[in-house]
Amino acid sequence: AIAAVIAGGLAYAALGRNRFAIVAPTSSSAAILAASLASLPGSAADKALMATALVAIAGLLFALIAALRLGSLSGFIARPVLRGFAFGLAVTIIVRQMPALLGLQVHASSFFGLIAALAEHIAETNALSLAIGLAGLALILLLRRAERLPGVLIVLAAGIGISFLLDLPGYRVAQVGPISLGFNSYAVPDFEYPVWSQLVQLAAPMTLILFAESWGTMRALALRHGDSLSATRELAALGGANLFSALAQGMPVGAGFSTGSASEAAGAASRLTGLAASLSVAAIIFLAEPAVARIPEPILAAVVIAALSHSLSLTPLKRLFTIDRDQWIALAAAAAVIGFGVLDGMLAAIALSIVALLRRLANPRVSELGQLRMSHDFVDMARHADAKAAPGIAIFRPNGPLFFANADACLGTIAAAARQHQAGAAVILSLEESDDLDSSAAEAIAELDKTLTARGMTLHLARAHDRVRDLLAAAGLTRLAGQASFSVDGAVQSILLQGRKDAT
Repeated sequence: AIAAVIAGGLAYAALGRNRFAIVAPTSSSAAILAASLASLPGSAADKALMATALVAIAGLLFALIAALRLGSLSGFIARPVLRGFAFGLAVTIIVRQMPALLGLQVHASSFFGLIAALAEHIAETNALSLAIGLAGLALILLLRRAERLPGVLIVLAAGIGISFLLDLPGYRVAQVGPISLGFNSYAVPDFEYPVWSQLVQLAAPMTLILFAESWGTMRALALRHGDSLSATRELAALGGANLFSALAQGMPVGAGFSTGSASEAAGAASRLTGLAASLSVAAIIFLAEPAVARIPEPILAAVVIAALSHSLSLTPLKRLFTIDRDQWIALAAAAAVIGFGVLDGMLAAIALSIVALLRRLANPRVSELGQLRMSHDFVDMARHADAKAAPGIAIFRPNGPLFFANADACLGTIAAAARQHQAGAAVILSLEESDDLDSSAAEAIAELDKTLTARGMTLHLARAHDRVRDLLAAAGLTRLAGQASFSVDGAVQSILLQGRKDAT
């Protein structure tokens, strides 16, 4: 793991751009690596080679995704999803620090399983472990007010000092323990095709987990500070980091939320923060490993909790409630991450956001427009009391693009509303929200035209884009295409002019 921290961090510093990302092994990727190796047959030496191969394949998959420029798929992870993801992940990680803080040897694979285990063993809490952890947490939060003081470093040093003064293992207070880089002699894996096939199949979900966790972390932290990110660039950087980690015989690496939050809390100003972190880890292991081994685990738990404390702010979620948009998606993302874990939670939240998008697109609201005072502006009469309908003209606007999923229902609503107007009225359909049409929408417009014609009404198009006109002309709707106007006012004036001509 230490080799992966150093190798992955150095590679990302050279290739990546996010100033907060600390690329290192994450708990979720480590868990799926362990599960993958457990499902494969072979000796311990074989599985060590398989682990290296899995990390290398994950790096190659990242590089392939970046080369195909599929980073744009990250756009399907909406910002409310990321905010909910960050909140849910912070809650999950903090709860997972509780055993170390309380001095309890409890484990559980799920969030609620861990809560139940903690509740069951709460009476066995180690008072000294809890006191050390809470004191460390309080000191870190207090030292944050002094911007020039390295609060975390001071608390870690104090923890090491306590471990020298007291026999912490004798009081059942856990310590980090010995750490080594763990380099072994390098050997190129020489597996048969079926083994490689299995490794590729196992590396795919590991890559997806690393991407979900890393991109969620990077984007959430970048959004918080107004930074820009290129998903393709970050995918390539993660690929390079995993390939370099594989060369160092390390574990799969990604941008974990706890380490990213710690970097943010420390005031990271550039990606050199990750470089400094990797070099510092290497220096500490080589020069101060005995002291690091004596850091009390409750102090490390306090450091993680302090780093994530600001991520528990409800302000971003409150803002969504204030504007009444996407708040339930954000809450669902938080609940999904807490309830199902990083990958399943992220996938569930993304699926929910796509369903919500499709629901909005499939059911666009239809507005009936009226002229605003004596201006050239036509607005929703339901929202503007001073907007008046033009005599003998009904104007409708679908408040969303027309396409196969909504065209029939939307234009059916307009046909029903047009029946409330007198026979012979002109009906204007404003297509300002549709810069193009598919064949289903074009057919639905043709059917609306026939329906209105049967009632002695005429259909006119306004705000029709050039591609819409071209499609209608190609579909044989030459009258609609030829008489289409670029503005609602233009359509109204054209109808009034034609009426005066007919009257004379």
